[in-house]
Amino acid sequence: MQKTIGWNLRKLRVTKGLSQERLALEAGIDRSYVGRVERGSENVTVATLEAFTSVLGVHVSELFAEVKEGAVRPQPLRSGRKPK
Repeated sequence: MQKTIGWNLRKLRVTKGLSQERLALEAGIDRSYVGRVERGSENVTVATLEAFTSVLGVHVSELFAEVKEGAVRPQPLRSGRKPK
């Protein structure tokens, strides 16, 4: 389940165009913790899931969506600042 949550968190974060740092800042969570959650190596609490989904503007159930077999891992955002 940790891997599923991590996969979906990364997919939603990248889709919204948020960096790990921005998601962490807005959720009040350490950035390195976000990375560990996305890698599936952290056991998250309900409060943390609520913080993530609040920032992402999604229902918590989206973090538990089944990952299709053979799905390609979401690509990271481009590094650097966004163009103005």
